[in-house]
Amino acid sequence: MYWPIGAPRIYAASTSKAPRDRTFELDDDAESRETTEGSGSLLEAPSIGGEGENEGLSGISTPVTPMTPMTPGIKPVEHDNQRRFPVRFNGHDTTLSASADNEPLLSLKISRTGHLFAVITSTSLTIWQTKPTAILAVVVRSKKSLSTYGPNVSLLVRPDSAIFVVQTTSGYLITYTLATDPDARVYRPHFATHTSGQTRRQSNFSGARNQGGDRILWGPGEGGGVREVSVRFRMVIKVDAGIGRALALDDELVVATQKPAAVQCIRWTPDSTGNQTSTELFSRMDWMPKKTNVTEMIHDRPMNLSTWITNDGKAYAVQRVSQQKEVDGPQKLFRGYCFHDPETVGGNAVKAAINARFSLIAVGCTDGTIQIYTARDYVGNIPQSHSHKASVSQLSSGRLTCLTYSPDGYCLFAGYENGWAIWSVFGKPGANSFVADRRISEEHEEGWLEGVREATWLGGGSEILVIGQEDDRIWTIEMARSAITGCYSSANISRTLLQTTSNIMVYRGYDLPDLTTISAEASLWHTAQIPSSYLVDQWPMRCSVIAADGRYVAVAGRRGLAHYSVNSGRWKTFVNENMENEFQVRGGMCWHQHILIAATEAGDSFELRLFSRETALDSSMMLHVEPLPAPVVLITLTGDDSLLVYTYDNLLYHYIFTAASGSVKLKKVGQITFHGIVRSPARVRGLSWILPDDQILDGDPSHDVAVATLLFLVDGKLVLLQPSLNEEQKLKYEMRVIAPNVEYYILMRDLPLASPLPLPESADSSNGSPSVQDEGNGLRDSLWIFEGNEMKLWTEVQDVLQSAPSELARELPPMISIPIDFYPMSALLGKGILLGVEPDLVQRRDIKFAFFRFTIRTNLFIPQVLRFHLSRFDSSAALHLAHRYQNLEYFAHSLEILLHTVLDEEVDNPPSPENALLPRVLSFLSSFAEYLDIVVQCTRKTEVRSWRTLFAYLPPPQELFEESLQRGTLKTAGGYLLILHTFEELSSSSEQLVRLLSRAKDEQDWELCKELARFLTALDESGATLIEALEMVNLRSPKDERENSSFLFEGTRLKVPRPTKHSSTTDGSSNSDVDGESSDGHSPMSQGDSKESSPADYFSPQSDITGQ
Repeated sequence: MYWPIGAPRIYAASTSKAPRDRTFELDDDAESRETTEGSGSLLEAPSIGGEGENEGLSGISTPVTPMTPMTPGIKPVEHDNQRRFPVRFNGHDTTLSASADNEPLLSLKISRTGHLFAVITSTSLTIWQTKPTAILAVVVRSKKSLSTYGPNVSLLVRPDSAIFVVQTTSGYLITYTLATDPDARVYRPHFATHTSGQTRRQSNFSGARNQGGDRILWGPGEGGGVREVSVRFRMVIKVDAGIGRALALDDELVVATQKPAAVQCIRWTPDSTGNQTSTELFSRMDWMPKKTNVTEMIHDRPMNLSTWITNDGKAYAVQRVSQQKEVDGPQKLFRGYCFHDPETVGGNAVKAAINARFSLIAVGCTDGTIQIYTARDYVGNIPQSHSHKASVSQLSSGRLTCLTYSPDGYCLFAGYENGWAIWSVFGKPGANSFVADRRISEEHEEGWLEGVREATWLGGGSEILVIGQEDDRIWTIEMARSAITGCYSSANISRTLLQTTSNIMVYRGYDLPDLTTISAEASLWHTAQIPSSYLVDQWPMRCSVIAADGRYVAVAGRRGLAHYSVNSGRWKTFVNENMENEFQVRGGMCWHQHILIAATEAGDSFELRLFSRETALDSSMMLHVEPLPAPVVLITLTGDDSLLVYTYDNLLYHYIFTAASGSVKLKKVGQITFHGIVRSPARVRGLSWILPDDQILDGDPSHDVAVATLLFLVDGKLVLLQPSLNEEQKLKYEMRVIAPNVEYYILMRDLPLASPLPLPESADSSNGSPSVQDEGNGLRDSLWIFEGNEMKLWTEVQDVLQSAPSELARELPPMISIPIDFYPMSALLGKGILLGVEPDLVQRRDIKFAFFRFTIRTNLFIPQVLRFHLSRFDSSAALHLAHRYQNLEYFAHSLEILLHTVLDEEVDNPPSPENALLPRVLSFLSSFAEYLDIVVQCTRKTEVRSWRTLFAYLPPPQELFEESLQRGTLKTAGGYLLILHTFEELSSSSEQLVRLLSRAKDEQDWELCKELARFLTALDESGATLIEALEMVNLRSPKDERENSSFLFEGTRLKVPRPTKHSSTTDGSSNSDVDGESSDGHSPMSQGDSKESSPADYFSPQSDITGQ
């Protein structure tokens, strides 16, 4: 779902010092620090703006706003060729320099909204704005502060970014407050001589607002300008017990201490009783073992869950206990459950991340593996789901340094000491930096490839910020995401649509010829830049959707929306900026022909709005507005004219499109409530329903809700809800989870353009093509799921429905598994392929930066489906499916893959005769005209030891050779000649060779004649055998006399072939395999695709293998 794209942007503070009069060092109230006893004492400190005036923590008196330190300059990184980091802090050091130049970054944290992030070095705190990316404030600690409190080691940010906390080596927490003025800006470009006539006309934008004046330099999300902020020292917190780990939450600061081992909760402001701190010893927590310390803590607000990691390598799911007024005994602050208990040292937990979207907890271990657990409830039911492992060894990757899920939960980023890697949510490996050439990376100083200290996501997952090991630069890696991550719809699954920070990318190979579709040409991508007038204020893009026919694309950012025509290349945006800012898309979008349906939220009102692509994007020109009582979770199209809308009040609405007075409107025809069935509507990611065939053809749409079977994708579980009537004749639903760990699913009946090729009008049985009736619908009613490593499918969803009811106690039908080594984006049912994307890291010595690109990958699913049918003795279903695909240019190659796969498996693991699949496959292949070619191609790509297994179920090679000659496929006959030569004595294949040479001469196939001549020369280097053969086919040599007769023909002219009585020789063995290369590397006899880089030659010098 996520792929890095392009080269990263680099940000770093200048290495040149700012003038002394522009830099202000902060003592952090080191002079007035009072020595206090006890753990966790608070030291109230005056504002740095006053001179010795003590300000209370309660905030009764207003602190004086300090003078903000001047921001150091920024200069390009490429001019900074020498980077040294000589200062390393271990304990107390009183001779430290206060300059922050050239010091490596130690920590990176971002606010909840993502508009600010902060980094620290050992002596400074720098606060950045994300868009535009610029430094807002810098706090440089003085020598006195460093000697008193110790250097910085870690950074905490309160989620609302109002308070920043710096942890030091001496056990202090220095807090700073951030004050902002929403209207003040410190930088905004102004062009005094600018006039509207100088604005470049945007010819490909329709309705775009004027981007001239002061806005022409702004990029995505930069319309707000650079904000003005003020950083104020707040206070110092001394933790005498030693800080193991700290965590900044909305209401309090949670600190895990070491001696004694305890957890302290320090409120940002005192509660109603005046208390500000509370403490609980780990030894008094009955769910934790004695004598343990917490080394890592994370918290997830949507799940209201924390994960603690202890020094013994265990991981705990922890929740804060609500305060009780009257409690006997020590107060309990937390309750938790151990869900990761390592059996070996390598399994000790070191890092953790929480995925609220999929209810997962990731635990990174000492050996570099990442164990994933499913949080089913809050009482400790957290079983293991799956695991991730880097593509290199632990020695190459180094220790695990950070784990973070993307905001939508679809991607996991893992930073290592020597690189990084990403995975999809259920385990499909994505891009990684371990494939990089480290020598080139070090030469070009590309720290983002060499190791990661910390990382965090930006812009809803469109970018990721990374700081490296021993590096003072911040790297921003742009990501291309599948549109499914933001808008789960059948169209986004059937048509590949990717979105980046500022572009959309549409794959246009669906309607092209077969061989063009499966090519990896970059020209198959259609890239369009989102209008800058929309990006500048509405970045990041939260939702994008493509039409089912691929003609239109719509995008939605923070507010408003815009849509695009792929054919004309024109965008439409709101002319009126107020109309655009009046609503936001919440719940997704979809296209019905040329009509865009958007689920919107405007204040307290929730609506479905219909926009026409053919009219201007204007609120007054909307086709229809349908009010809703609650926010929308998702919308999806089903059938030809139906729309399903699922809302947060757990109701599913069924609408149909109706034409009224030249316009299109929505008409509600039914609704279903799922109270007591779906516990959390927000966790529903996908929705479909399946109607009985008679209801689709003749039923009343208002009755659809009573007979529809529903598919819900909840977290990662695919849930089936089947309707029935209870004793009171009221509608009820039977629920069954039919698949776990589902990243997405495809119900093929929802994809009108995904049907296989139509059946040919007639089948010519004389040429070997099977003649079957049009029974069934192929894969038109199949259900596909991608579960992280394999694509799986049921060929008939009706079989699943019949097995699903719990009272039947049936097992679900078996699934077809299709292993793939890339991430599949869509299934092209009409072309028999899975289409996906694979990342590729490009490093070149002629350019001083590396960049990522991605390539199209395809995988044929026809062989696996055919094999499934044949393994179940359902040859008719296999023939019917193959008949639908037989017009594909690569259909014969699909059958060859089927034969090759089955043959290899049965050679390595011979089955019992009654369970052998190979004879069924060969019987099936014999129904096709390409049968003889498929067999000979398969032999050319397998070892000789596999041939006997293959021909044990085939007619004798002599018969196949004769049949090839009768059909006129001389090159195929040449392949069987090699098989005859391998299986039999040398003289027994001589007659066939002469006949083949004669036919090739008669048909003037001189390339084949050349290959046969080369083969004879290899058999007899003296050339006598070749001369004899040429004379037999009336191709006489100028030399009439020969010293000896050829050993091949034994001096006899062969004109009439001798009948063969058997096809195989006595038991014999060969010490070498057939070499598939000719002397010149080319053979006109090779047919079909080959795994080698060049076609192989049937007749090669090393092919002289005979039986004993």
